Amino acid sequence: MELLDLYTLQQSYSHNGVMLCFNGPLTRSLIEEIGNALRSYMRGESPSTALDVFGAYIEMTQNIRQYAASKGWTDHRTTATVVVAQDKEGRYAVSSGNLVEAADGPRLVARVSALAEMDKSQLKSAYKEQLRMPRAEGAKTGAGLGLLNIARKASLPLTCSLRPLDNGKAFFTLIVII
Repeated sequence: MELLDLYTLQQSYSHNGVMLCFNGPLTRSLIEEIGNALRSYMRGESPSTALDVFGAYIEMTQNIRQYAASKGWTDHRTTATVVVAQDKEGRYAVSSGNLVEAADGPRLVARVSALAEMDKSQLKSAYKEQLRMPRAEGAKTGAGLGLLNIARKASLPLTCSLRPLDNGKAFFTLIVII
């Protein structure tokens, strides 16, 4: 195993305003523990900003867990990278990345891209419309409001990327600026 240059890593994190970073299997208990740490870090922020950042983190990590569960992946295979950083203007970037089936990637990118093209009033209308839609019988996930709600709270349009990998997989990254 190659030794990591932790000093360079620390300098990069400091330069980029990284306040929280996690990489590895994303279990329910870890989501909770990281969420507690994030709340602690956000104590000095306005309650609405702290709630928006925390809400984005929770929604993004739960989406990763739900996606993995829908594919029958074990906790060990539910790996993710989650980063929360603050830029020089005081905005927060909540980023998440995880493995997806390559065939699912373009649909995810299209969904995020469609939300990124909407203005605040269109996002609000889409949110209300989604609220009124009947939930599919036997659905194991939410009502599809999470990503819409994140987009509504974001100060800039959502961004994402998809990196094709071997074995029919891809790495999907989502970035939310609050």
